[in-house]
Amino acid sequence: MIQSQAKPHPELLLLAEPLLREGLLRLLGEGSAQDQDAPESSGSYRLACGVSELVGRPDLVIWAPGQSLPAPTLARELSLLMERWHPQPVMVLLGAEGPYGADVLLGLPAAGLLQQPNAETVRQAVATLLAGGRVIDLQPDQVKATDGPPLGLGQWLLQTGLQQIQVEEARCCQWLALADASSLSELVLKGRLRELAAARALLLWLWGPLGMAWGSATSSPSVAGGLALAGPADWDSSGFSNGTEGPSSTAITLRDRTALGVWLAIRQRLDQAAEVGLRNNSGHLLAFEGLAPKHRRDLLLALLSHLDLLLTRLRHERLRGEELAERWQQLQPELRRLALSAMAGPYVQLPQEGSLLPVAITLAKEGDFELDDPELPSPLPMLLALVQAQPLLVNGQLLAPDEPPALLQLEALISNWLIRTAELISAELLASCSTWPELRRYLLSHDLLATRNLERLRNQLNAQQRWSGWFERPIQLYESRRLLYCLQGGAITPLLLTEPRDQELRRLGWLQQLVTLALESRDAIAPQLHALIRRTGNLVGLVLTQVIGRAIGLVGRGILQGMGRSLGRS
Repeated sequence: MIQSQAKPHPELLLLAEPLLREGLLRLLGEGSAQDQDAPESSGSYRLACGVSELVGRPDLVIWAPGQSLPAPTLARELSLLMERWHPQPVMVLLGAEGPYGADVLLGLPAAGLLQQPNAETVRQAVATLLAGGRVIDLQPDQVKATDGPPLGLGQWLLQTGLQQIQVEEARCCQWLALADASSLSELVLKGRLRELAAARALLLWLWGPLGMAWGSATSSPSVAGGLALAGPADWDSSGFSNGTEGPSSTAITLRDRTALGVWLAIRQRLDQAAEVGLRNNSGHLLAFEGLAPKHRRDLLLALLSHLDLLLTRLRHERLRGEELAERWQQLQPELRRLALSAMAGPYVQLPQEGSLLPVAITLAKEGDFELDDPELPSPLPMLLALVQAQPLLVNGQLLAPDEPPALLQLEALISNWLIRTAELISAELLASCSTWPELRRYLLSHDLLATRNLERLRNQLNAQQRWSGWFERPIQLYESRRLLYCLQGGAITPLLLTEPRDQELRRLGWLQQLVTLALESRDAIAPQLHALIRRTGNLVGLVLTQVIGRAIGLVGRGILQGMGRSLGRS
């Protein structure tokens, strides 16, 4: 029987238009379709252009829609195809000209999704899928967002203002790259960037809640689309986006669809982001910027390396639930000390008051690494996905960790932990450098060698922390928002995560609760004030048209009649 014949090579089913099918035949069947005795390690495949040419069931189905199907039709056809050939993987090939948004493409359940791929990408994707992995490679420059319903007044003001700020920031960054170091133009441009950051924060403060109150919320891209293709965006339906452009493409390759495979894919992406260097597009002053570029990179890579060891340790301990989260918190101080030692160098010694001291050991003893950042979200969902491969809640859906939206949300959570942990370590380093001048030349950037510059930076960081704790954090708690820092496009970008924070809200002090009370009062009074202004305007219009207008008309008519009688008598 034909079904019982052993297949010497992996069998691929090609479902595509004739021209594209011929290209795939030449690409994947070079030297294999004719030479059936070639070993499997040579990368040869048996290609079938139809069901009648199959020998048993295919190992991989490659589908290339011939035309731009509507998004619901594309999803339905893919579901039918996967149901027909289950459990074999399906790879979808899409062209650049497609009316699909990022949320649509990353929501497709295909094991492979390639948009306008080259020959090498197709070969590698086929090999990865046959090995049980997963491949996503999209070209965001060609993705066109779908049109949504009309924006409300507040949302229109917010988005147009943020777009203007983004354009102005890009122009200032270009001029700043051409400006001379320590020149007047550099100081003016940096001041302009701080003004634009303050303007962005003011826009979000003024028009965020009002936009939700005055207009219907528009549907925004999903978390995956916002993270991978559109830069920072909210993970809710408010449609706010207030950052710079994200990376130029979305390429996710999972060699293994387990928790370890997901972590290795995320680490590879974060390693690449840390290697290229990071700009600060967060709109906040960071102590991390005070380190020299080499030590910034070394600190991020050291944190990722020790996070890998920590996750491996947690997998072996096999903890569950809250015990896993408590164990994570217990190991955080040790992880920070080890990362600091790896960044500073275990054998580096610097003079201090006439004696040589080991930098790593001294900093680990003097620093306070027990403090936590209150803006760090609960680590339990991230740990359950990376340690036990449990599903992750994304936009109201439970998704497996290897699904693209879940993987990109995990990447955002890890990026936020990475930046905030590096910020805690950097703050301790700045405090140590203020009392150890020789350490400045080794760890800090050239601008912070002067005592005045270093102390000014520390004072600005302290003032920013107090302002954030007294005003910004109560507002974020009341609006159920959490600020995350992500690594995108060679920059640290902000991302607002919407999640309930009622317990943290109840633990606020009296001054912070006054801020939330002022917000609640504004939300309660604003609709009534708006209605009062509208009714007052209607009343003024009524008085002007019906009362004063008619009175003026009667007076004018009387004058004309009087003038007519006078002319008649004369």
